[in-house]
Amino acid sequence: MKNLLIAALFSFLLVSCNSSEKTSSKLDITSLKKASEADIETLLTQFIDAKDGDVIEIPEGFYDMNTQLILDSLNNITVKGAGMYKTVISFKNLSTGGEGMKIAGNNITLEDFTVMDAPGDDIKTQKCTGLTFRRVNTTWTHSDLAKSGTYGIYPVQCKNVLIEECEVSHSRDAGIYVGQSENIIVRNNYVFENVAGIEIENSDNAEVYNNRAINNTSGILVFNLPGLPKAFGVNTKVYKNLIKDNNHDNFAQGVASENGNPITMIPPGSGVIIMAGKNVEVYENQIINHKTTGVAILDYQITELKVPNHPGWSPYSSDIYFHDNTFERKMAIPDMSKDFGKLITAKCRKPQDLIYDGIIDEKVGKDPTKNPMNICISEKSTDFRFTRFVIPDKGGIMDIAVVSDLENFNKCKVEVKTDVKGI
Repeated sequence: MKNLLIAALFSFLLVSCNSSEKTSSKLDITSLKKASEADIETLLTQFIDAKDGDVIEIPEGFYDMNTQLILDSLNNITVKGAGMYKTVISFKNLSTGGEGMKIAGNNITLEDFTVMDAPGDDIKTQKCTGLTFRRVNTTWTHSDLAKSGTYGIYPVQCKNVLIEECEVSHSRDAGIYVGQSENIIVRNNYVFENVAGIEIENSDNAEVYNNRAINNTSGILVFNLPGLPKAFGVNTKVYKNLIKDNNHDNFAQGVASENGNPITMIPPGSGVIIMAGKNVEVYENQIINHKTTGVAILDYQITELKVPNHPGWSPYSSDIYFHDNTFERKMAIPDMSKDFGKLITAKCRKPQDLIYDGIIDEKVGKDPTKNPMNICISEKSTDFRFTRFVIPDKGGIMDIAVVSDLENFNKCKVEVKTDVKGI
């Protein structure tokens, strides 16, 4: 992409503030009776011997597992605990495999239990049609959060997905991650102290509403990333969520790379991030107290990773509509631990409500002031801080211009149509 020489910003000696709302769970494993070896064997047998139509009931207790719980190619299965905080399944001592629960099938319901401390993902569901997570808690208990697993609730390549009344914390990537899926509702969940609270990635027809995303690195992400079997996702609505105090340190591991997740690059203090999004409508949310930016609308090229040529994928964000959200800013210096935060610090000096990187597809239009990517913004908050970067083809950080004029961005609408009635 355009060479920005963002590393030059290391010369800034500002120190970022790092405060956030206190968050906690009602989970108390010390009050639970530890399941006996016979109880654990019964649970394993239920999974191994499961047949279409079974209801697997897991009584109250703390189950210390050393093997995965797997359901493969089954239909009409319910896995039900005694309550989200009463049935707790720990995979801290898992001897083989990465996921705690690994499930494939159709018409699967998971409800009323906790899964914790899997080495990889707590619960992974793949290629399911008709999938419900209800009152499921996932978390990790390591004192070093960098040792946490990747995803808490992880449906991938699924269709007709409902995730509701769940609690997810301490994921070193996304707490609730819906990838390469179709027809999705994520509602009434509480996500905290993850790197990303909720992520919709390369997915179609998603509604994310009435969630609380608090004290993550970033609250809600809508991404399209390259190199995946489902090349691109469209039509996501994000509305009526509380997105607050997402200023947590970024404890994701590794470095971003081509075909890799740029989650490691996200600066603390980010409310909502759209990257390479298409047909996304974000409205009636409370976006409160973020030290870097309430919203970022980004092109994949801002990562400075190589932009691959994958059929059906585009690095550009287009047809995005933010309107009628409530913004409150944090009195803070933007994050300085990540390059994008350093860019905001250098050019804006203080937290912003909405940042647009301004990168356009010149095949669509060459004049950014005419808004060729159809980025639409209709916000009524007093003293709304909008920044559009003008990034030159050559040069460094100080050559990037900043424009705060919303003209041509506040004259359009994108009303996203979704159909999730069948979920």
